[in-house]
Amino acid sequence: MRSMKFVLGALALLAAAVLGVSPAMAQQYPTKPVRIIVPFAPGGGSDFIARFTAQRLTAALGSQVIVENRPGAGGLLGIESGVKADPDGYTLTLIASSYTVNPALYPIKFDPLNDITPVIQLSQGPMLVVVNPKVPVKTTKELIALAKSKPGQISFASAGQGSITHMAAELFISMAGIKMNHIPYKGTGPALTDTLGGQTDVFFSTTATALPHVKAGRLRAIAVTTAKRLPAEPDVPTIAESGVPGYDVAIWHGLIAPKGLARPVLERINTEVNKILKLKATADQLQTDGVLPAGGTPEQFREQIRKELELWRKVVAATGVKAE
Repeated sequence: MRSMKFVLGALALLAAAVLGVSPAMAQQYPTKPVRIIVPFAPGGGSDFIARFTAQRLTAALGSQVIVENRPGAGGLLGIESGVKADPDGYTLTLIASSYTVNPALYPIKFDPLNDITPVIQLSQGPMLVVVNPKVPVKTTKELIALAKSKPGQISFASAGQGSITHMAAELFISMAGIKMNHIPYKGTGPALTDTLGGQTDVFFSTTATALPHVKAGRLRAIAVTTAKRLPAEPDVPTIAESGVPGYDVAIWHGLIAPKGLARPVLERINTEVNKILKLKATADQLQTDGVLPAGGTPEQFREQIRKELELWRKVVAATGVKAE
């Protein structure tokens, strides 16, 4: 029995050595500042969630967690930098739902599933399908009927060719069997402005952006994109329950690390962030950005990424959408 315990202990130490971290080192982690790379410019929703997480994770880990913005190439520059960093737990990268869309549209220099260590999903929320009040529809079924009666004449705005707002609409169009005219913009702001002005008819918008205009009567909300309704607007039905069964698209954020992150360090980060996400203060803060806390295991986040990578590849193949 003693010899067996000795062998098992030796194997555990060997495994830790192969992973580049000893049990003692894992317990001491972190011993220096941790950085979260944000592959977008400061000031947006991704930056907000990263800084909110970093502030609370600093207290939880007892070591400074800093945010480093590295925008460019639709987020790919910052992500590639994070993926190629040392897998020691001191470089994390914040990714958004566009992470699973990009590989279907752009040549990327890494495997989006196998070259990373998924750490945890931070947030999740729906997009709000809104129409200009002059558009004579109040429900998803009415929008589908109108689009079928006027093939290609109903326009929808997006935050850009290949953006998540574009792809969510393309999936809806494909599943509903309709044709609409895509008008891409350079960002959510211009897309929303022209939908408010009536230059475009429909917009799959981030909730935080569109909801104030819905409440003011300047836009009409006809559906949310997730399988569950939005708690803040419980009377707005889902697309799935409004004539397109199975439709489910969320916007989300999460943390990844480079491939090969030691399991003890991975579990430490995951555990601390899960604790943060369960705080009421966290839910209150995230709701200002139109999302809810997510959390869960690294394995659950990996499966979410895997499923969405497969989904958007199929959508791109079926619709012929190309990057700008």
